[in-house]
Amino acid sequence: MRQFDFAPLYRSTVGFDRLFSMLDTLGSNEAAQSYPPYNIERTGENAYRITMAVAGFGDNELSIESRENTLTVKGEKADAEGEGAEFLYRGIAGRAFERRFQLADHVEVKGASLKNGLLHIDLLRVIPEAMKPRRIEISNANANAKAIEANAA
Repeated sequence: MRQFDFAPLYRSTVGFDRLFSMLDTLGSNEAAQSYPPYNIERTGENAYRITMAVAGFGDNELSIESRENTLTVKGEKADAEGEGAEFLYRGIAGRAFERRFQLADHVEVKGASLKNGLLHIDLLRVIPEAMKPRRIEISNANANAKAIEANAA
């Protein structure tokens, strides 16, 4: 529904192309991807957890892949359960899915677990030492200056 034109920003910034392209695709993919439902929670200062409702899927039917800054979760049913059964109402979705999450720089997948139909994916942001803020000591310029004494003639 909402369309924003980021073209003027492309002209005045350098190195933010990925950010603007993510903003361009944010609105269009949201409505198309609604299955399976998920939560993203912050569990610590640099720790996050994605929880997906994957009822009906076993751990052998799910795959998680982390490549560059994208986390991909896929689910495919191994066999059609109850193929010969006649359902009066089928409310549990068993269809295949693929859900992608854009991860920020330096975010790593620490582990995943499946419990009670919920897939929990734990993430950790590891900031390299070179990017952490550091304190710079300020030295006194007068302490290092040498005084020159002149003899009176």
